[in-house]
Amino acid sequence: MRALLMTLFALLLLLPTLAPAQGVATLVADSLEVAPPGPNGARLTAAGNVEVFYDGTRLTAAAVSYDAAADRLTITGPILIRAADGTILAADSASLDPRLQNGLLRGARLVLDQQLQLAANRIDRVEGRYSQLSQVAATSCHVCAGRPPLWEIRARRVVHDSVAQQLYFDNATLRVAGVPVLWVPQMRLPDPTLTRATGLLIPRVRTTDQLGLGVKLPYFIRLGDHRDLTLTPYVSPATRTIEARYRQAFANGDIILRGALTRDSIRPGGERSYVFAEGAFDLGRDFRLDFATETASDPAYLLDYGYSDKDRLTSSVLLTRVRADDLLMARIAGYDSLRAGETDATLPPLLAEVAYERRFYPERPGGTLDLRVDGDAFWRTVDTPGDAGRDLGRLGLGAVWRRDWVTGPGILVGLRAGVGLDSFVVADDPTYARQSLRLRPATSVTLRWPLMRQFPGGATHVIEPQVALGWAAVRGARLPNEDSALIEFDEANLLSLSYFPGQDAASQGWRAAAGLRWTRMGPQGAYGTLTLGRVFAAEAESGFSAASGLDGTTSDWLIAGQIDLPGGFALRARSLFDDGLDFGKTDARLAWANDRLTLGAAYVWLPADADEARGAPISEWTLDAAYAIDTRWKISADGRYDIVADRPARAGIGLGWRSECVTVDLSIGRRYTSSTVVEPSTDFDLAVNLTGFSAGRASRAQPGSCRN
Repeated sequence: MRALLMTLFALLLLLPTLAPAQGVATLVADSLEVAPPGPNGARLTAAGNVEVFYDGTRLTAAAVSYDAAADRLTITGPILIRAADGTILAADSASLDPRLQNGLLRGARLVLDQQLQLAANRIDRVEGRYSQLSQVAATSCHVCAGRPPLWEIRARRVVHDSVAQQLYFDNATLRVAGVPVLWVPQMRLPDPTLTRATGLLIPRVRTTDQLGLGVKLPYFIRLGDHRDLTLTPYVSPATRTIEARYRQAFANGDIILRGALTRDSIRPGGERSYVFAEGAFDLGRDFRLDFATETASDPAYLLDYGYSDKDRLTSSVLLTRVRADDLLMARIAGYDSLRAGETDATLPPLLAEVAYERRFYPERPGGTLDLRVDGDAFWRTVDTPGDAGRDLGRLGLGAVWRRDWVTGPGILVGLRAGVGLDSFVVADDPTYARQSLRLRPATSVTLRWPLMRQFPGGATHVIEPQVALGWAAVRGARLPNEDSALIEFDEANLLSLSYFPGQDAASQGWRAAAGLRWTRMGPQGAYGTLTLGRVFAAEAESGFSAASGLDGTTSDWLIAGQIDLPGGFALRARSLFDDGLDFGKTDARLAWANDRLTLGAAYVWLPADADEARGAPISEWTLDAAYAIDTRWKISADGRYDIVADRPARAGIGLGWRSECVTVDLSIGRRYTSSTVVEPSTDFDLAVNLTGFSAGRASRAQPGSCRN
């Protein structure tokens, strides 16, 4: 009842004054005194737990007095004003207009986005947009009485423009633990509520063996609501580099361009550069356009400056349309090799391909019918006859019919029959006919018998024997193999009986596959699977390398499995081995993670194989880990060890510390590998961010505490 009576009195008194405003003020207090109208107009005085609500703004104070003649509020503190945009004003006393838009606050503090606090002797409010602060101390750190914060900016005057979301400092000094370290006569910084603003970003310190101690100073330029440019000068005793990133968003897509231009002592007398660009656009009618380009001035540039580990650069334009029953794809790509001993001319460097596939559902004989028309071409830029200069083009037609049944005992039967017709044109290689046709009929049957049992604990086990039998033939001239040089034999294609990833090579003859798959699904989300299988051929077939595991009439054994546990444990592994238990291609990945710790390890083994351009075996361990020591400290490490060379290939460690007002990231990395174009290198990176002025920093660390 008290609050209701006070509110009614306040509304009756203030309504004539506040009517032109967007809303009506509401006042609640313990006591309310209304002086009768006189020569100086009416006066209202509210005291005791005063609260005023107006147009999304809330004011609390010890006492409020309203002078109707002066149209002024005199407020006694402690005062707290919470604006609709989240801005907080605290003061000892204030004199404001009834709309809280203009006036003076003494002994005041301004808090922006619950991050940045600015304490001042006085704050002048102008038009509800500007706040002018005098004798200011600004920080986002926890402030303890009698002790300076970790960092603060002292300024003679600060103006906050709440519409432009900018802070303007006059005669500003940055202090770290109370010690002045930098003085700036004038500066402009975005307030924490601004997501995109022109200005300096977080500086970064980088040290390498080749470039020495250097500093990167990124500068963000807002070019509009949908595009921006970031320029980053990188200066060290050995380099003068300018890095750039351009981004633009359109109504139907976006583009990103990254690049750098360098003059350094590594390659004196010349300029070094790189450009990476990518974009994606929705063209309507289910069409999508993707493009990318990658160029570098020399093979070592990307590694020297830490831009990328790529040793082959790809530029491409891809057009796709994906619908429920049809697929259209067209692509043009170019390749640029940075590998030592490999030339662009022999890759081949230029590729074009197009394909259209449509699915039908015939009533008789049922199942699905896929019709496909496709073509591809490879161009080499040299005219040397033979493998080094060969160009190839292909146009193909294909049809595949599939149908599946479930028999009485639960056996799944799948039939597949297909035929393909290809026309080839080969140039600059007298080994092959210039024009030739090829016919590829194929058929197969697959049998799978899933047997399921549920145990009392709730776990479900499924054992599934699998068998496939197929026949394929190739009718036509012998052709070069350009697109199926690397063949992978895994659990995904065990029953497919076609292991060539491209179109130039094709399987032929009788072939069978047998496998066993076991799956366990636990009641709490645990999942595990294990697959064991092998392929048998009536005759040994050319085109399979020794490392593929498919050469000869009997393949290597394939074993593959995975385990996923609710506690964050995951294991993936796959391997090939022969009857003598000599292992071939092997890869495994082990990971475990909880709220504070993340661990990962991977192993890969690839035997030497000249057909796969691998003169020596590859055997490597890769390790990575991250541990959150507490809410402020985090440490991470990663490494790669070359078992064949018996030496590390790469190692790194990172350390991060964050408080409510500072974020520090330090990383040290060492690359041990070397070649004719790159040398071993050690990198040190340091980045320090003063939170409170950074756009988009929504996550905050736990605030500090004051201890005696």
